[in-house]
Amino acid sequence: MKYQRGVALSGLIFWSVVLVLVLVLGMKVTPTVIEYVKILKDSKAVVAKMGPDSTVADVRASFDRFAEIDYLDFKGNQLDVSKDAGKIVIEFAYEKRIHLFWNVSLLIEYKGSTAE
Repeated sequence: MKYQRGVALSGLIFWSVVLVLVLVLGMKVTPTVIEYVKILKDSKAVVAKMGPDSTVADVRASFDRFAEIDYLDFKGNQLDVSKDAGKIVIEFAYEKRIHLFWNVSLLIEYKGSTAE
């Protein structure tokens, strides 16, 4: 006797719904991850550009110029700028709340640093 093989309609619908939910979540989270990567990239570019005698105001102003080019809402006054062994170190941390549906949201805490 040969057995039937294939996908049942109920299984197809279930996995389609799961796939759509995962894709929607990915589409909502991806822009925030891209923003984080841009902030980190711009921070590293500012550190590479600035000399050891640069002031905090210079570093923040330079970051603001990079952020303006990348269309970021993140501003230089949200950066923690310090020096470690004569090298400029930029650290930042922020939260991003992503509305999913009804009263359900996803909170992501981003944290980055140029110290390696």
